[in-house]
Amino acid sequence: MTTAAVTERSGHVRYTFRVRLSVTARRELEAEWDRCRWVWNESVAKSKQVHQAAKVPGGNGACGPAQLDRMLTEARARTPWLREGSSVPQQQVIRDFGKSRAKALGDIKARVPLRQRAGMPRHKKKREALPSLNYTRRGFRLKDGRLHLAGGIVVRPVWSRRLPEPPSSVRVYRDAVGHWWASFVVPAVTEQLPETGRVIGIDWGVKETATTTSDAHDLPHAQHGRTATQKLARYQRMMARRKPKKGQAASNGYREAKRQTAKLHRKVGAQRQDTARKWAKKVVRDHDALAVEDFRPKFLAKSTMARKAADAAIGATKNALVEMARKHGRIVHLVHPAHTTMDCATCGARTKHALPLSERTYTCTACGVASPRDKNSARVMLVRAGLQPGWY
Repeated sequence: MTTAAVTERSGHVRYTFRVRLSVTARRELEAEWDRCRWVWNESVAKSKQVHQAAKVPGGNGACGPAQLDRMLTEARARTPWLREGSSVPQQQVIRDFGKSRAKALGDIKARVPLRQRAGMPRHKKKREALPSLNYTRRGFRLKDGRLHLAGGIVVRPVWSRRLPEPPSSVRVYRDAVGHWWASFVVPAVTEQLPETGRVIGIDWGVKETATTTSDAHDLPHAQHGRTATQKLARYQRMMARRKPKKGQAASNGYREAKRQTAKLHRKVGAQRQDTARKWAKKVVRDHDALAVEDFRPKFLAKSTMARKAADAAIGATKNALVEMARKHGRIVHLVHPAHTTMDCATCGARTKHALPLSERTYTCTACGVASPRDKNSARVMLVRAGLQPGWY
């Protein structure tokens, strides 16, 4: 199984492959993670120490990457167990810790509301934290279909496709189900498709995930999450019955129920991603330019439509569409969503009051044109993006 995530800001794409491990490789990766987790927890302790010292009059201290690098160097010099592991993932742990701490301090300085702040880094517990090892270019190499990691660890990814370019970094991690994965970061490559001379407008919704100006490219609500609701409720009841008391270790039954819950969540996520990418590829293949509503579905999480909106995965579908368009050299116009349901796509007149969600037909009071509400909004996207002559 492989997936390609959304393009990063630096113009790179992430390809993720399942990893098959021998008993020896699994043991070595888990030992490497124990060392990295120790480095993270020591960084957390150092951060708390610096924070306490700052409260004392005249006390000062720093906890940046330079200070933590020196701490790691000293720890490796006096601890043979830590020195047995590679320094590459340990240094990346310090980089990740620095970014996490800087984000938390930045939110505090900017007076971000408490519920929206990124919390300060906390200790990673052995039974709860999932292994995740990051390797830069000098910490890994690909040879004969195998991934050779620093420290002499060799794993075999399941190559379901070829990497378009040599990777610049790789992250080897274990998910909540217990499967291991290797995620490679490679430079983005454009695969230009032939021109079609067609354009399309796309409006996001809940009744239909995407309504377009072309009936053949509408995306109905797949309801993958609703299909899995019964099984998910069963596993969650099993977890509730077997939940350990505070301070006690979880039982095998609780861990198995938790694993089954995570497995079901991953299946639903994969179904949503598969549906989104197949639809995005069809839209991008058949059109040269796309006018897409720049919709932010976050506010729906506090509405009565929260569950259905989450199941629609509008944000993930939009990201898949934008990434697919970039990959194939198509033009994407992100249109501001303000008043798109109130404007007439034919004459540009705007209704005096917002239309209630129960009203699914848009009727213009100026020109008398009547059309399905979402179809009218999709045509408004085209006009606002300048892809269709209209009232702008």
